[in-house]
This record gives sequence, structure tokens and C-alpha cells, in this order.
Amino acid sequence: MDIPELSMALSMNRVQQDWGTAMLANSLETLSDVGNAVAEMMDTSAMELSVNPNVGANIDFRV
Repeated sequence: MDIPELSMALSMNRVQQDWGTAMLANSLETLSDVGNAVAEMMDTSAMELSVNPNVGANIDFRV
């Protein structure tokens, strides 16, 4: 293998590695945003009301 071919191969390898790292960083950021949104939704208890809208609305008791 001559020097120009080796240089091109190493350069392409570096570009692919940088691209993969950038895609991983983007995926991690997206997953972090989704996780924060789910945690916020659970804190506001909107999730429970969307699943069981009538829970806690009425109390049945006898004296």
C-alpha cells in the first residue's frame, strides 16, 4: 500500500469515527430530553389522570 492510499484510508476512518461520535452525542441528548419530559409528566400526575380519570373524584362512605 502506498502512502497516498494509506493517508486516504486513515482520513476516511477518522471522518467515519467523528460522524459516529456526533450521532451518538445527538442520540444521548434526545434520550435525555425524552427522559426529562417523562419525569416532568409523572411529577404533574397527568399520567394517572389520563389512565384513570375518575380515581379520587368520589368518596363512598356510610355512617
